[in-house]
Amino acid sequence: MFWNALALAVRALRRNVLRSILTTLGVVIGVAAVITMVTVGDGATAQVGRQIASLGSNLVMVRPSQRMGPIRDTVGAPPFRMADVEAIEREIGNLEAVAPLAVRSMTAVLGGRNWSTSVTGTNNAWFQVRDWPLAAGRMFTAPELAGGRAVCVIGATVRRELFGAADPVGDRFRLGRISCEVIGVLDTKGQTAFGSDQDDLVVMPIRTFWRRVGGSQDIGLIQLSATTPAAIDQVQADLTGLLRDRRHLAANEEDNFSSISTREITQTLTGTMRILTALLGAVAAVSLLVGGIGIMNIMLVSVTERTREIGIRLAIGALERDVLLQFLVESVVLASLGGVIGIVTALVASYFISDAIGVPFILNPGMIALGFLFAAVVGVVFGLVPARRAARLTPIEALRHE
Repeated sequence: MFWNALALAVRALRRNVLRSILTTLGVVIGVAAVITMVTVGDGATAQVGRQIASLGSNLVMVRPSQRMGPIRDTVGAPPFRMADVEAIEREIGNLEAVAPLAVRSMTAVLGGRNWSTSVTGTNNAWFQVRDWPLAAGRMFTAPELAGGRAVCVIGATVRRELFGAADPVGDRFRLGRISCEVIGVLDTKGQTAFGSDQDDLVVMPIRTFWRRVGGSQDIGLIQLSATTPAAIDQVQADLTGLLRDRRHLAANEEDNFSSISTREITQTLTGTMRILTALLGAVAAVSLLVGGIGIMNIMLVSVTERTREIGIRLAIGALERDVLLQFLVESVVLASLGGVIGIVTALVASYFISDAIGVPFILNPGMIALGFLFAAVVGVVFGLVPARRAARLTPIEALRHE
């Protein structure tokens, strides 16, 4: 019975090819929009996660302020000192490395070229905390760290803007009034999830920074690397207790420092991306409902056009369920055909959009199956009313229809 109804449905749809194509167009657009939005959104979410992971493995960042971010409340928050860093290394377990940081924006000059960049004073632990290998050269030696020599490691962007394609290791350039020798070049990391260029920086020994750039021994940021992801929470809890004690905060006083891990940043940003993806997918799904209404409209027209055909079938012995199944199958075939075309369109569109905006193309088989299933359900739901109307026609009234 089903295969007979399917054959009749295909024959009826081939009779009006253009109308069938236009009818499925709404479903095609709906399915394609939903799958494209979700696929590109998944790719963007994965890209955000990768960019945050590039900041460092199991990274925890501590600032002398009450909140993290570009707008920080630093009033009444004294900077960290090297003694704080040494206490963290000595008293907190589950740590791989601890790096103090002092940062300032400066202009790098070489010959007729100049480039505004970020200068970071730190030690060799920073390379481990940030999981950032060198593309050329070496890290700082112990005498350079202790004596405050004017040596530096530069990022790929600074190398490109000052030295071009030349090898900068062993050459010198000027940072303000400082003549700095390049001893290494960092590997390329690219942009962060916040849009900043990680490769636009100059790294020098922190004692050099204090003497030649900062003018004080303030530490504006401490970066720590936990041994495992599971240890991050314990590290942050121990860190809070230690710093509260060292900064002489009473039990009723708020922290005058703040810490955040890359895991927390990842969870926040990827959670936001997933909500936006779901919202865009829900908005795109509205077009599927519009496509379903179009199918119902065309099927009602088809019932009206084929009233005499229905009457003849009923008169020669066809049952109501046979007529119901015939029109229901037609509706489902239309919607399913639209679903298949929509899936193919979505995959092609998602591939090119992902490539254009620089996010990975992540195929989601579950979403594809759900899109096709949703299209078929739309065919059943919106085809049921016309099918029931056709099945309930009486043979005499149907044969009298002009």
